[in-house]
Amino acid sequence: MSFASDYLQLDVMRSLDHIKKVDGVVNNAGIAIIKPFEELSEEDFDKTFSINAKAVFNVSQMMASRMPNMGGSIVNVSSLASLRSFQGHCVYSASKAAVDSITRSLALELGPRNIRVNSVNPTVILTRMGRENWSDPAKAKPLLDNIPLHRFGEVSEVVDAIIYLLSDKSSFMNGHSLPLEGGYCAC
Repeated sequence: MSFASDYLQLDVMRSLDHIKKVDGVVNNAGIAIIKPFEELSEEDFDKTFSINAKAVFNVSQMMASRMPNMGGSIVNVSSLASLRSFQGHCVYSASKAAVDSITRSLALELGPRNIRVNSVNPTVILTRMGRENWSDPAKAKPLLDNIPLHRFGEVSEVVDAIIYLLSDKSSFMNGHSLPLEGGYCAC
C-alpha cells in the first residue's frame, strides 16, 4: 500500500509544481468496505486506512506547505460513521474516526498560521454509490426511520457545507466535525 501511496504523492507534487499558493483544500477520497468484523481481512483494513486516512494526512501535508501564513482552509470529508456505530462498518468507521482526529490535530497545529481545518460528516448521501447501496426500501427504511427529515442527503447539501467551511463566513470555525444527517444524532 505505501508503494501506491508514494506514487500518488509523487504524482500530486508534479501536478502542483506550477501552483505557488493554495487557499483551500478538500480531501474527498474514500472507500467503504462494509462487511461483518469477522469477515474483514488485513488487506481490507490496510486499503481502507490508506485511502480514507493516510491520503488525508499526505495531501494535507503537501498542501499546507503551499498555504500562506495569512490563512486558508482544509475540509476533510469524513462520515457520520465516525460518530455513530453501524453494523458492518468497523474498519470504515475507524478510518473515518482517524480523519476526524487528523482534523482536530491539524486545526491545533495549523491554527497559528490561520489555516482552519474542519470536517463534514454526512450520513447516506444520494451519490451514484449511495443510490445503488440504499435503493432497496427494506434496507433503507430502518435508517430513514431514525432520520427526522425522513430522507437521505443530496450531494448539493454536502457541497454547500464544504463551500461554507472553505469560505470566510466560517472564519472562526476550526477543528470541528460537522454532522450532515437530517437530525439522526438528535434521536
